[in-house]
Amino acid sequence: MLTLFYLFAAISVLCALVVVAARDPVNSVIALIVCFLSIAGHYILLNAQFLAVVHIIVYTGAIMVLFLFVIMLLNLNKATEPQRSLATRVAAVVAGGLVLLTLLAAVRHGISVEPARDFDIGTGLVRSVGRSLFNEFLLPFEVSSVLFLSAMVGAVMLGRREKNPQAA
Repeated sequence: MLTLFYLFAAISVLCALVVVAARDPVNSVIALIVCFLSIAGHYILLNAQFLAVVHIIVYTGAIMVLFLFVIMLLNLNKATEPQRSLATRVAAVVAGGLVLLTLLAAVRHGISVEPARDFDIGTGLVRSVGRSLFNEFLLPFEVSSVLFLSAMVGAVMLGRREKNPQAA
């Protein structure tokens, strides 16, 4: 179990570095997808299967597809990419160095977290999420479903083409 944690952590960190360092935006997005999948592996190790599946569907599925579409539509290439000034580069290096110093200080001093005493083993399972959703949060859940339904109907109505009687 601990080896899986370290494996997923190493994959997450390496893929995050590839996201930042990759020259091609498509390679960066693919590395971000792998990073998201390794984070979902962490959720599974934490016994939060529902959260892992939702993470995969929402982030890896929907948002990354949108990123790929934006990258393809923008047609990013080196000729149209603006060059950054020296002041911007120096500011980026200083900000990155300050973040690194903060992380090193946090690792050096350590963080102690007390384990929860009343932790329920079934907290992240689908059954407990469903019970909570349909018992305690039934009204907000139903209101949000009606809101989504009205938004879908509105999108269909806005996207529908009207027949022009003068064009015929």
